[in-house]
This record gives sequence, C-alpha cells and structure tokens, in this order.
Amino acid sequence: MKSSRQNKIIELIRKHNIETQEELADFLTQAGFAVTQATISRDIRELKLMKVPMEDGRQKYGILQSQTTGLNEKFVRVLRDAFLSMEKAQNILVIKTVSGMAMAAAAALDSLSVEGIVGSIAGDDTIMCAIRTEQETSKVMERISALLYGK
Repeated sequence: MKSSRQNKIIELIRKHNIETQEELADFLTQAGFAVTQATISRDIRELKLMKVPMEDGRQKYGILQSQTTGLNEKFVRVLRDAFLSMEKAQNILVIKTVSGMAMAAAAALDSLSVEGIVGSIAGDDTIMCAIRTEQETSKVMERISALLYGK
C-alpha cells in the first residue's frame, strides 16, 4: 500500500502543480487512497520531495534530481529484466515479457514517462501500449531500445 501510494504521489506531482499537502491529500483521496496529514508528511520526507519554483513565482512539490535518477535506474532495471521483445501493430506497441513480469514492466514504463505512450495495459506476459499516432510508434520503440540497450 505504501509503495503504491508513494508511486502515485510521484505521478501526481509530475502531472499537477501541487502547492500544499492539502492539495496532495485531495488528489490522493480522488485516486482512492485514504491518507492522513501525518502520512502525507512522512511520504514527503521519505520521497525527499522539495518545493521548487514555478514560472509565476509560486512553489510546487518536486523531486530532487538525484532521487529521480535513482528511481529511473531501478525502473530501467525492471524493464530490462522483464523484456523479451516488442512489435508494432499500427499505433499499438505490443511488448512481450518474462511470464508474470508484464505488470511490473508496464509500471516501470509508466514511471519512466516514455514520450509518446498514452497508456498501457498489462497481462501476465504482454503489455499493450497505446501510442498517439502510428508514425510515433517507431519513435517510441527507439526510445525503449535506448533505455534497454543504452543506444
């Protein structure tokens, strides 16, 4: 529960300009997480979130770069460990994984915010990623290959 809540917090602060703990609590509640102020404070400390300036002078929660880098490395490792192959089907990217690893690999892809992926659905050993356009699917495949093989 804690891990999924903290992953959701990271996702929320990437998508929204969240300025206060109360705003964060509201977003988490909307996402189905029952949280207290103490839980939010503890998560902020553990995730090493900090206030970063926005263009208009206000401040929002952000992730320290070193934390993001460390998490990204973990997500790439999960993806590498699970990955078997990928194939383009128009604007759908089908990724085959080791049995039982598709959900973890899809969560890693989502957390890495690979540009072009609108969303993904995972089964036991298959991930289906919706891509904005058919033309962008090849670019997404290149981005994923770069993550996997360092190209």
